[in-house]
Amino acid sequence: MVAFSGGPDSTALLVALQEAGRDPIAAHFDHDLRPGSADSAARAAAFAKALGVPFIAGRRAEPLARGSLQAAAREQRYRFLEHVAAREAADWIAFGHTADDVVEGVVLHLLRGCALAGLRGMPDRRGWIVRPFLAVWRSEVEAFLAERNLQPERDPSNLDRRHARVSVRLDLLPALERDRPGLKRRFWGAAQAAVRLQAQLEERAAAGAHSPDAVVRGERYRRLFAAAGAALPGLGRTHLAAMDRLAQAKRTGASLDLPQGRRFRVLPGGVEIVNAQTRDDQKAPELQVTECTARHCRPAGVRTTHLDGDALADQALRIAHRTPGLRLRPHPAGGTRKLQDLFVDAKVPRHLRDTYPLVFAGDTLVWVPGLATHAPYQPKANSRRVHVELV
Repeated sequence: MVAFSGGPDSTALLVALQEAGRDPIAAHFDHDLRPGSADSAARAAAFAKALGVPFIAGRRAEPLARGSLQAAAREQRYRFLEHVAAREAADWIAFGHTADDVVEGVVLHLLRGCALAGLRGMPDRRGWIVRPFLAVWRSEVEAFLAERNLQPERDPSNLDRRHARVSVRLDLLPALERDRPGLKRRFWGAAQAAVRLQAQLEERAAAGAHSPDAVVRGERYRRLFAAAGAALPGLGRTHLAAMDRLAQAKRTGASLDLPQGRRFRVLPGGVEIVNAQTRDDQKAPELQVTECTARHCRPAGVRTTHLDGDALADQALRIAHRTPGLRLRPHPAGGTRKLQDLFVDAKVPRHLRDTYPLVFAGDTLVWVPGLATHAPYQPKANSRRVHVELV
């Protein structure tokens, strides 16, 4: 399925897919933001019909969200396209964005201030969305259409310099190119290098929470932010630096409010990002216990651990809170330690210690989430493993 605006890029993509025998569907969304938009939609439909391509149209029927006009319009357009793709059982939603769009995105991100991820421009694939023209320049698209005597639709908003991207396209980049011929291609090459470097960074961040590299830690914070349901990029350098200061200080219970209603919190042995409306006293944690069949499974985060299923036998796990005299043995070769000492070493604030969730098997303390697992219940090489998580 092609997201078809009737403009040069989407027209060329539609024609190229048809010539390749791919049987595309054209999907067009009218934002109804300018006079004549309905006429443009009609011409797009007529062009698709002339090609013999099925055409599906949509039109905005609700107000746009506040904030960036282009971002709000894009959100509605993507929602429409995803609905059509699901209904039509499409394999992909294809966009005609070109190498020029990559460069414009990179420049916009640089002007606003960005990290490595911002230098990548737009991805060539994300979920259903694919962009097969990201290595093709707009001039090549125009030449492709001219060879076939095709006249695409021209959107007047692409000449409106009130939009930052249009100003970059019509003014800034041409001026830079005049002074430094070939600069656009160098920007594009830098974006491709950033794609490779960002992929390596994300792989390192996924490998674990602890890293001596602040850049890797920052990427992990971004991953947690996205996992909490927030939209990327969302976090600036000041947010990442403040989060890292709290995390490195290891002051359990410290927190920081983030954009989009999220909150960063320091836990014993790690950090988390949650909805800012979530409070520790709103909902008591529950235990989720499952057999672990993955051979190389590793607990994900400070709220998850593995226990020895053979040692547990038929003992039920339960959550309780501290009572005087509790001890456990964190290391198989070591002695027992007081729970109080574990809390002190982890800098758990006094006001959190009495409500800190502890996991017991019968009357035995077997897991202090984020801090320690009782050695007799730690999985052995050939024992049955149980995956335990606080939810």
